[in-house]
Amino acid sequence: MNVPIRTLPAETELPHVPATGLAPSLERKRLRLYLLQMLADIALLLGSFALASVAYYRGDQGHPFLVAQLMLPLFLTIALHNSTYSLLSLTDWRAATGRMARAMLIAAALLNFLAFFVKLNAVFSRVVFLVGFILALIVMAASRWMLGKWVRRQWGPSPLNVLQIDAGGPPLRVPYAYRVDAQEHGLSPALDDPHARDRLARYLRNMDQVIVNCPGELRIAWARVLKGSGVHAEITSELAQEVGALGVERRGDFSTLLVSAGALGMRARAAKRLFDMAVSALALVLLSPVLLVAAALIKLEDGGPVLFRQRRVGQGNRFFHIYKLRTMRMAGTDRDGHRSTGRDDDRITRIGRILRRTSLDELPQLVNVFKGEMSLVGPRPHALGSQAGEKLFWQVDDRYWQRHTLRPGITGLAQVRGFRGATETETDLSERLQADLEYLAGWSIWRDVRIIFATFRVLNHERAF
Repeated sequence: MNVPIRTLPAETELPHVPATGLAPSLERKRLRLYLLQMLADIALLLGSFALASVAYYRGDQGHPFLVAQLMLPLFLTIALHNSTYSLLSLTDWRAATGRMARAMLIAAALLNFLAFFVKLNAVFSRVVFLVGFILALIVMAASRWMLGKWVRRQWGPSPLNVLQIDAGGPPLRVPYAYRVDAQEHGLSPALDDPHARDRLARYLRNMDQVIVNCPGELRIAWARVLKGSGVHAEITSELAQEVGALGVERRGDFSTLLVSAGALGMRARAAKRLFDMAVSALALVLLSPVLLVAAALIKLEDGGPVLFRQRRVGQGNRFFHIYKLRTMRMAGTDRDGHRSTGRDDDRITRIGRILRRTSLDELPQLVNVFKGEMSLVGPRPHALGSQAGEKLFWQVDDRYWQRHTLRPGITGLAQVRGFRGATETETDLSERLQADLEYLAGWSIWRDVRIIFATFRVLNHERAF
């Protein structure tokens, strides 16, 4: 994929770089936008509650600004604490709206808590509070959407000045960065040459980030020069790329490359687990008649067991036994999953074909979820003998084991995108793996909810056989 860059052409003689730098500073512009956004929030919050009060009281307005005046300082305090006004508010309006909404909800809860103890509840209307609160959320979210559109139109996809210095490293293209060749532009990490350092400083002026792409023998020299630049500076590393390093940890007199950050944080894990337990328990109760009817039909068809247990790879690469409604004849049961199920698989029973087509055979996995072996949403667990083409899954891509960071799920991002059924080629697995890794990198409880609702649209799927 072609990545846009901002290339600076080299000249026969070393190009002249003005003292003001390659580009104007964006920092002050960003600060002005943060302030403007804060002032807009103040006006929109006050205006929303005033409008709700005027509409409700119809002339006898009572205390139209009382609720807003009490809520405003609470909201601003929380918003400043959770970085509502930050770079994220200029680049991702959805995430920015989420932070704003959390600050509003916490402020509303604190206001009601304080009002109860100082007996202010009777002074302002609950209707005005609710209508003003909802209206403020809507218009403040809309302002973030409009700001994001304006920033992209004026500044492009990135509100940062990023400089890429190519100093002999491997091919690299940093998206939306100013790009210069160190040799052609006369840039070097010479510690004993003040003129060379002054020249480099001119290139770094007004830059928010600089990335130096250099070979291993020059990393120390570039690092020493950049440490005194006052700019966020990074140096490429082939080793870090090869091991998939996530960061660097300083431990006394030595440093290490961080290659795994573990699972979700404690609060995120708790939220996901509570959500799984609540929904799985409710689903087991509501769907018990369906399970009983399916069990009876399976038993009547061939008299064999209702449930099928198979060893799968779960969280942390630990084995567990998954539960399914049995859909195959007992003689055709494949405990290790060496043979993928095909469209006209002769092992599938008549009732089993219906259960597979409607995905009802997966319902017993709600027990796995309630027990903590699985989650409602996550990478689908695979059998040990599963193959893509002629290779076992983990032989296709070295990143395969990374998908086991979280508990496996009944459904997942790959499934709602249509990546299900037999893995006849290596591409079939690669598409699912990419979706799984994308899910792991961007988990949120709201994304789980969206995936669950999206799953209902693909329960009856052409590749569910």
